[in-house]
Formats: sequence, structure tokens, C-alpha cells
Amino acid sequence: TPSQPDQPDGTETWREAYEETGAYLQAQTAPTAGSIGGEWAVIGLSRAGLLSDETAQSYEQTVEDYVKQAGSVRLHHAKSTENSRTILGLTAAGYNAANVAGVDLTAGLTDMAYLRAQGTNGPIWALIALDAGAYAIPQTVSGTQASRARYVQTILDAQTENGAWGLAAGSEDVDMTAMALQALAKYTDDDAVNAAVERALDWLSTQQRPNGGFFAYGSESSESAAQVLVALCELGVPLTDERFVKNGAALPDVLARYALEDGSFRHTPDGESNL
Repeated sequence: TPSQPDQPDGTETWREAYEETGAYLQAQTAPTAGSIGGEWAVIGLSRAGLLSDETAQSYEQTVEDYVKQAGSVRLHHAKSTENSRTILGLTAAGYNAANVAGVDLTAGLTDMAYLRAQGTNGPIWALIALDAGAYAIPQTVSGTQASRARYVQTILDAQTENGAWGLAAGSEDVDMTAMALQALAKYTDDDAVNAAVERALDWLSTQQRPNGGFFAYGSESSESAAQVLVALCELGVPLTDERFVKNGAALPDVLARYALEDGSFRHTPDGESNL
């Protein structure tokens, strides 16, 4: 359930956008296995309490077909995030990702070398996915055995001196930093994790623009603002925290600027509808 704080200026422009977007997603073609119009739509509808049993069942059937076609516990030969995203979608839909047509998708996330092939993206999303369903990590058949402790340490080791994360070692960007925080949110009882999280929050605050938005990959975008918003919610940081309110604009206000009249959102401030 999304946080719904009172905004600093007393308005709730984001609430109308939130409701219209839910209706927009419900009106789209039923989600199928895949990134666009797939897992992210399922996750969004589920979090909003708008995912019907019929839609969930239809989506799960497409995943079964996808898994059978892949013919392996790894859905992609190099991208472990294919497994992670699908695990998240299935879990959000109410299914057990450890048994999809007899295939354990969590078994695709057991080799640390395979996960590191995608840089920090691999361990970050593996940890998020497995924690979403409190899944156990099976024994790997080859490579270095993965564990939650190893996921966490790999993420910590990739943090820059400034407190940020990027896709590759030494790089820094808003989106990856916010994703890393989402993965680490459940582990802040550990002093090292908590210190890393605080450094990252400070860095993100400095990256926020005067209008409240975030600039990444050549433009301000709704995705960057959304990733930071999710990170703050996972960490229990109020969205009215002064570090993340610029000139009266909190992150829900920032996201609402990207909403279009039909209920969809755009990627960039001047862009078109982007599912």
C-alpha cells in the first residue's frame, strides 16, 4: 500500500493521478510475462489492491508458458534480473515462484558469478525478489553459493565514497542508488548497512533538483523520482522529510507532474505516454 502523507503545501495532486492510473492499468490488455506491460503492471495493480483473481491467473499462465519455453531455471543466459523480475511478478500475483510448472525460479539466483554478470543490478534485484516472498535460497549446482549475506556484502562493496551506486563499479546514478537502498532496507539493523544507507540518503538529497525532481541518464524522469520514493517508503523515511522536499515539492508532487489525462504517465517532462 503506497504511503499517503499530507503534502507540505496541503495539496494532494498526486492522489487523483494515483486513482486514474489504477483505472488506466486495469483497462489495458491483461499483463503477460515480460517487462513492458508485464511484471511491473502486475506489481503496481497488486500493491494498489486492484489485481483481480482473473488477471492474476491469466498472467501466471503466460509465465508458465515462458518458463517451459526457457527450459531452464535461468530465464536468460546472462541476465539474472529476468528471474528476479518474474519472481516479483508471481509473488505479487499470489503465486509461489519456487514452483512454476515444476520449475524453481529461485534456483536461478544461486550462483554469485552469474548474478555479478549484470553488475550491481544482479545482486540488488535478486535480494529484492527473494525477500518479497521470504524465499529460501537453494543450493547452487555450480559456481559460488549465493546467500543473503553475500548479496548484501556485494552491494555494500560496490558503494562509492560519495555514498552512491551505479551499474558498474565506481559509477554513480540516482536510479541504481535508490534500488540499492530498496534491497538493503530490511538489513539496517546491521551497523555497516545502516551507515551505508545514511550516506546514500545524504547523496540522493544532494542530487535532488530545486523543483524536487531527479536527473539521470540525460534527463529528469518519472522513473528516477519513483525509485527514490519507493526507497524512502521501504526505509520508513517520511516523504515529508526535509531532505527530500525542495521548494515545497515532495516526491508524490513531483511524480504527479508526469501524469497524463488518460491516466498514463510519461517518462520525461515533455514526453509522451509510456506504459
